[in-house]
Amino acid sequence: MSTQADKISNSKVFNKVLIANRGAIATRIIRTLRKMGIGSVAIYSDADTQSRHVQEADEAVHLPGVLASETYLDVDSILKFSKELGVDAIHPGYGFLSENAEFSKQCEANGIAFIGPTAEQILQFGLKHRARELAGNSGVPLIPGSELLTDLDEAKHCANDIGYPVMLKSTAGGGGIGMQVCWDEPELISGFERVKRLSQNNFGNDGVFLEKYIDKARHIEIQVVGDGAGNVVALGERDCSLQRRNQKVIEETPAANLSDELRQAMSEAAVSLAKAVNYRSAGTVEYIFDVTDQTFYFLEMNTRLQVEHGVTEAVTGVDLVEWMVRIAGGDRACIADYKHAPKGHAMQVRLYAEDPGKNFQPSSGLLTHVDFSGSASYLRVDSWIESGITVPAAY
Repeated sequence: MSTQADKISNSKVFNKVLIANRGAIATRIIRTLRKMGIGSVAIYSDADTQSRHVQEADEAVHLPGVLASETYLDVDSILKFSKELGVDAIHPGYGFLSENAEFSKQCEANGIAFIGPTAEQILQFGLKHRARELAGNSGVPLIPGSELLTDLDEAKHCANDIGYPVMLKSTAGGGGIGMQVCWDEPELISGFERVKRLSQNNFGNDGVFLEKYIDKARHIEIQVVGDGAGNVVALGERDCSLQRRNQKVIEETPAANLSDELRQAMSEAAVSLAKAVNYRSAGTVEYIFDVTDQTFYFLEMNTRLQVEHGVTEAVTGVDLVEWMVRIAGGDRACIADYKHAPKGHAMQVRLYAEDPGKNFQPSSGLLTHVDFSGSASYLRVDSWIESGITVPAAY
């Protein structure tokens, strides 16, 4: 006898989805689309002609060029091919266009569903000072900080009020870009214009603000999913404290040495924030956890699927990509039917190729031999690499 869950799992909300991305996340999305019986369309640059996501997709479209700006960020070409191929929806993955509000708007304007949050939600949380305001209004604990700073004199005044050390941050920053720890006023003076310039060059927005810097801190985040109608669930936390160059290297769930009371408080605060905006799709509320005071503070909200989503899937049994697809297609049953609690323990490790002769800079080039066949049954390998693939330097 088929159950309601079976009926939901077998229903098809879209006929064809284009993945506006590459590499591991593209193959990850294709895997779920195939399971759901939905056709997949890949896009690829000159550098990715032999990439696995091109081979695995039902259809593939070549975007001439190598630079991200002329391929994976080329909104006009992506929408053009989407319409020509009869695409119902676009999944942006992570990075590239995943948190681009204008792209979300243009998808909807062209009758193509954007598998992610609304454009307004992306805008609200994309600017960190605005996200802080939303979090504060929702009762989420905030780390002491400033509003957007108009000049260096205001920055010095605010830093003295907050107390050194402080973190100078770009409001539009991401990936560790546009941040500097300032231990005293001379460091704030020397870093102020540099951070503003980095912010303008990388994000087209030179707005900066200050936050209290917590020296002994952990980075803990809550996975949330909302249906866009005010219903939100939290799927546990992930500890992402082990980082390199401000990029997460090891992610773990559940977080070690965290009381059940703190876990619940973090989840409830994240759900409250997401409900306040009727959040749609998958998102992650990130916290800084002060180890000394055992207190958590809002850091930011990522309005996309995270690289580390796999550890949450491992302990919940939830396919987050499937949930995103269903919610984008108007199927909210996955949220309403979820009654389980995370079970078990999972860790994710990102493997980096670096050159020790060049101060461990990231290293691109030919992969002569790749073999995951001996992996234990309890290991999950999310990757696009294989023997003979050249890892390009372009991305």
